[in-house]
Amino acid sequence: MFKLGDIITMKKPHACGENRWEVIRLGADIKVKCLGCGHIVMIPRAEFTKKFKKVLTQANQVKTENEEHYLKKSQLMPPNFIKRNEE
Repeated sequence: MFKLGDIITMKKPHACGENRWEVIRLGADIKVKCLGCGHIVMIPRAEFTKKFKKVLTQANQVKTENEEHYLKKSQLMPPNFIKRNEE
């Protein structure tokens, strides 16, 4: 469906008029960044799946030099996994 770093589109555009978003965090909530103005929004996953329309560009195919507000891979927020101490 969608992955970290993908450029997606929602059913309704952002207030700035842009309808392209970058997925920057996945978890119970999904954090997306508007590629028009750089505004960051955190949306509960259930609400996000209702508003999500389609993936425009997958993360490995994005040309970062053409995107002003696109984050580098080092700035993305991967899910935190708790490591168990083996005893």
